[in-house]
Amino acid sequence: MGIYVFSIVLIVVSNIVYNVCQKSTPPNANPFSALLITYLTAALLTLIASLFYRSEKGYFHSFSELNWTSVALGGAIVGLELGYLLAFRAGWNISLGSLVANSILALLLIPIGILFYNEGFAFTQIVGVAFCMVGLILINT
Repeated sequence: MGIYVFSIVLIVVSNIVYNVCQKSTPPNANPFSALLITYLTAALLTLIASLFYRSEKGYFHSFSELNWTSVALGGAIVGLELGYLLAFRAGWNISLGSLVANSILALLLIPIGILFYNEGFAFTQIVGVAFCMVGLILINT
């Protein structure tokens, strides 16, 4: 299984665990306490995994190659985590909340891909977007 397939499998499996954990977080737990433990765990796992990643440049030298995106990604992750936790607490079903959020996300990323990354968009994809929009309407009625 090449990295092409493995990466998608990792995303799907991780998203399943992610949504189950978010839905199973105790409803009376402080969401920011939950996020703190989540990020401490993630930081520890990242640190451990980095010990097994070898590159020609040193670990600390690699920090000099980063830009604003790592900080912005950190903010986006907090928003994602808090958004899902609040959505599930507000009553979204695990089966629909993620589907609705990801469908809307996919629709909004289309113009970003076209405008900023020169990605193409074929007629069949336009038809797919139409089906996606109809699906969102049907799911939420």
